[in-house]
Amino acid sequence: MDKGLDSSGLPLEESIGAAIREVRQRHELTLAQVSEQTGISRGMLSKIETGQTSAGLDSLARIARALGVSMSMLFSKYDAAGSSAQHVKKGQGMETVRRGTKNGHTYHLLAYDQGPVKRFEPFLITMDDDSQRYPTFHHPGTEFIYMLEGKIEYRSGDRVYLLEPGDSLTFQGSVPHGPERLVKCPIRFLSVIVYPTPSE
Repeated sequence: MDKGLDSSGLPLEESIGAAIREVRQRHELTLAQVSEQTGISRGMLSKIETGQTSAGLDSLARIARALGVSMSMLFSKYDAAGSSAQHVKKGQGMETVRRGTKNGHTYHLLAYDQGPVKRFEPFLITMDDDSQRYPTFHHPGTEFIYMLEGKIEYRSGDRVYLLEPGDSLTFQGSVPHGPERLVKCPIRFLSVIVYPTPSE
């Protein structure tokens, strides 16, 4: 891989590694979780993140897909702004790894590559197994949920809401939240996280 420098003077390997680490940590993912999703060892992922080794295009593609970003996002310090519209056909959302993946959630990211500062993340989430206890989530910004199929009891703070098709729920992401009980499976809902705008 070319040993160019990014706009801050970092070598290309370090710039890409820093971008991967930033996205992974933002989603509170461990190296082990990304390793399981990509088939790349934890040791190799660590070396990629610290810029100690160059990742091949195949490895970068697998990492980007697992994290729910395009490869161009990993090169964002080198790229100009992308196109102004993104069309994702039915069933074509990127399946990504998130903290709930190991507990039976399937996450399809419906938009990605939004520039160097991510403004929002829209997911189509599918849940069809209530055999495990589900984790509690918290993150910056505001989350909006819209139910498409099934029934779920969903906790936000100290309240539990029964969500059925057509229902919506909006709450602050910093408040602990997550599924309390899957009432009727399969369950599908849209989850849109809107992140706060960084202060100028």
